[in-house]
Amino acid sequence: MIRNDALDRLPVRHAVPELLTALEERGTAVLAAPPGTGKTTLVPLALAGLIGDGPRRRVLVAEPRRMAVRAAARRMAWLLGQEVGGAVGFSVRGERRAGPATRVEVVTTGVLLQRLQRDPELPGVDVVLLDECHERHLDADTAMAFLVDVRATVRPDLCLIAASATGDTRAWADLLTVLDSTGPAPVVRATGEGHGSRVLFAAPPPGVRPAHGTWVDPALLRHVAATVRLALDRHEGDLLCFLPGTGEIARTAGMLADLDAEVLQLHGRAPAAVQDAVLKGRGPGDARRVVLTTSVAESSLTVPGVRIVVDSGLAREPRTDHARGLGSLATVPVSVAVATQRTGRAGREGFGTVYRCWSEIDDARQARFPSPEIRVADLTAFALRTACWGDPDAAGLALLDTPPAGAMAAARSVLTAIGAVGEDGRVSERGVRMARIGVHPRLARALLDGAPEVGARRAAEVVALLSEEPPRGYGDDLAAAWRAARRGGDGYGARWKAEARRLERSAAEADPGSGTGTGTGTGTGDGGGTGDGGEASGGAARADDAVAGLVTALAFPERVARAREGSGFLMVSGTGAALAEGSALREASWLAVAVADRTAQSATARVRLAAVVDEDVARAAAGHLASSGEEVHWEDGDVVARSVSRLGAVELAVRPLREDADPGLVRAALLDGLGREGLGLLRWSREASELRQRLGFLHRVLGAPWPDVADAPLLDRAEEWLEPELSRARRRADLGRLDAGQALGRLLPWATGEAARLDELAPERIEVPSGSRIRVDYGGELPVLAVKLQEMFGLAETPRVAGVPVLVHLLSPAGRPAAVTADLASFWRSGYPSVRAELRGRYPKHPWPEDPGAAQPTRHTSARLRRG
Repeated sequence: MIRNDALDRLPVRHAVPELLTALEERGTAVLAAPPGTGKTTLVPLALAGLIGDGPRRRVLVAEPRRMAVRAAARRMAWLLGQEVGGAVGFSVRGERRAGPATRVEVVTTGVLLQRLQRDPELPGVDVVLLDECHERHLDADTAMAFLVDVRATVRPDLCLIAASATGDTRAWADLLTVLDSTGPAPVVRATGEGHGSRVLFAAPPPGVRPAHGTWVDPALLRHVAATVRLALDRHEGDLLCFLPGTGEIARTAGMLADLDAEVLQLHGRAPAAVQDAVLKGRGPGDARRVVLTTSVAESSLTVPGVRIVVDSGLAREPRTDHARGLGSLATVPVSVAVATQRTGRAGREGFGTVYRCWSEIDDARQARFPSPEIRVADLTAFALRTACWGDPDAAGLALLDTPPAGAMAAARSVLTAIGAVGEDGRVSERGVRMARIGVHPRLARALLDGAPEVGARRAAEVVALLSEEPPRGYGDDLAAAWRAARRGGDGYGARWKAEARRLERSAAEADPGSGTGTGTGTGTGDGGGTGDGGEASGGAARADDAVAGLVTALAFPERVARAREGSGFLMVSGTGAALAEGSALREASWLAVAVADRTAQSATARVRLAAVVDEDVARAAAGHLASSGEEVHWEDGDVVARSVSRLGAVELAVRPLREDADPGLVRAALLDGLGREGLGLLRWSREASELRQRLGFLHRVLGAPWPDVADAPLLDRAEEWLEPELSRARRRADLGRLDAGQALGRLLPWATGEAARLDELAPERIEVPSGSRIRVDYGGELPVLAVKLQEMFGLAETPRVAGVPVLVHLLSPAGRPAAVTADLASFWRSGYPSVRAELRGRYPKHPWPEDPGAAQPTRHTSARLRRG
């Protein structure tokens, strides 16, 4: 019996007529309905004609999470007075409860994508409602793009609805415009917000540090726990508390262990029994409930009895390091859209209260919407789907955001390496089989190539472990986690077994024995697959550890890692990896890393899950990264030459090279050393340094053809002035024997004849009136002539070089500076009298004439001068 009383309480019912009209007239619509108004449950029933007087249709509802799929189907079936599997059914990966009588089927967006790729026409489906579009999950964006393409080409009768509680309806309406030249798709708005709620701000105490990576300040968690206690004291009903991850849920649960209430932990990995218990509600006489949850409860779920929401204000978003092939999670402040969704959980069944654990000032700074996953996620699976769709670059798809070029390039590189696409980006037959398996392309590769080696069943079991990371309590040893999953006894074990069976069937359907492209080539198996999805003839003989390692290495060849001297591991990708203290894997020589993350602040990845492998498996799995050859480079102040065999960044074998190293590589290493350590590696005699200074002066004053002899220009022209000695050099010591002065002479402008004027334009010495030949210093901006004052008597004009007056440093008889001038005539008139008055008493044996212009220049004393 249909529960009309419950349906009548859902505010969205008033918008249904307008929505039905929009579909009849345009075939597309955007449904904007606040949380708690019934868009996920009432609208599909009305679209299918199961309530009201609308036409009978078959409706497909796509939700972002498996938990939401089951909850929505269960709720709709309850509203009809039926069991799930009748008029309302659901499908998630590995489980389907639907039949011939099913009119509304709720599926995950991943299942919808699989169906679209198997048969884009979606035969029998009249309406597709894509729910919670505002969350901007990659699967949802991709599904909508494919659906728009399907409606525009092969199914113009297929009705499409983008539904959201908080999303940018204008953007979705514009996206659907491509289907209708009359303008954007109609936007149907439902009014009302369920029973409403009051929002209170509970700012944390001063000193709470911002979250980074997956770290959350324990002080914030203590504040959240205290807010939970406060809210329970002040208000009636059950409480729903949003936290960023399972670790924060567990720690907060520990802080609330003494509550006079049942504390439940709800997240995507929670056992089905726990999920069902949370969604069922409490019975009469049961204790109040505190449900600690991640974002899985943000949308499409009604948790019965909840009147209070405590929001930590944090969420986890994926991040991808495309250069290293590593993913991580970032803890970020929630957006306005997410906070609104969480608020809506409090007013589903009655007026509620929401505590936001941040300040009103921070609330005003929140982003409007969460980051679209297409901008930050690994796009390998997306790129394979678009390639299978016939649009490898996704250029023709109706997407709200263009996929980043760098992420797409990284994705195509992976797909090419595993044989899923060709060099032109077009999908291969092998790639189509991978896409149909329904896991990440890396894992599909591991299943297809691992099954002939270890048997389809065992390959499927390991891939099932990799597709949904085991609970942290299983440890970081993948083989040990495999054994724990086999023993079962928890929700994860049950899900794992179901997924392993599904993957085993997929491996058999894909028929890897018919040619899987890039097999391992290890040669360690005794034969191919049996053809019945069971063990390969050589697979049963392998230990679990070896099987786990091989399959993991096939999935993530660039994460094969070898132990480093001291501690830690080095992946063949070049990233360091570290195990947790006490890990049983620390003694391994080689690992295949299944799960690792690296924060922006860390140079080393943290290994979460790995399996032991040997070098043969490492070489086979990462063979495309193998290389060997001479490596000659500048290291620790000298040339290092060696023959190296590598697996990516990991050195497998090294042999020093002596005189037989490639001369070109040696020469390049020497030039690198000169660039790093400077031209001081050459032998610079006094004459060589002075020649460089003279040439530098002429270049500054006259320019070409006189060469620029600064470091950078000299290194750029090394072939002109350091050869042939540079090509004959083998090490640092050889550079130290290279005469820099002789080499610099090769840069003189011999071709123009100007080289012959070097001594004329920039002479090494200048003859002064006393007859002495004084060396000129060209090291400064102006050439400097340092000469005793008495030797310059009688000279009125300042000496010049290349037309530039020299800077004369006039010295006392003891050789100390007495005056500096670039204008001797002026000095004799005005500067000399004061110098004479100061110094003639100190140096009475030397001449200090009143008229230096008429005096005889000398480098001797007055007495010696009188003696002639």
